[in-house]
Amino acid sequence: MAAEDVTAAIHGFSQPDAIPTPWADGLERLRAADTYWVSTVRPDGRPHVTPVVAVWHEEALWFATGPTERKAKNLASNPSCVVTVGRTDLAEGALDVMLEGRAEGVTDKAQLEPVAALLNAKYPNGPWHFIAQDGGFTSRDGGSLVLVFRVRHTRALGFRKGDYYSQTTWEGWR
Repeated sequence: MAAEDVTAAIHGFSQPDAIPTPWADGLERLRAADTYWVSTVRPDGRPHVTPVVAVWHEEALWFATGPTERKAKNLASNPSCVVTVGRTDLAEGALDVMLEGRAEGVTDKAQLEPVAALLNAKYPNGPWHFIAQDGGFTSRDGGSLVLVFRVRHTRALGFRKGDYYSQTTWEGWR
């Protein structure tokens, strides 16, 4: 879906004269982030939050994790999640973005190969080099298989802060 097709509305604690932040700004923030925070739900209902590396590809956010990691176990029983990017300060023009959606495991090599290439290009100095194979990613040093998840969002929120405070809700996908 084109960025101009997404609806944007002011919600929450916004300044009285606030206008919605365009989805293009939120998407730019998502693409540029280095660290993403994935929030999942444990089987007993408690939340779990953890940082991951990720890339934006084909209207979704993609990340990888080990099959024994808590987030992988949580997503196996409840695919609902929230992914957050942002800053810890109140800098002028800063924009925090949250995606609400469902994570789905992807095992198809043809879908995984471009994601591996994007991750490797975005994080060239990371301790990994992703290779699409065996239904997930491995690394060139023969590391263990990791699972790959695609988060297709149903709603997104943008929190502008610093010089101008606003909360935008973006909707219009699927």
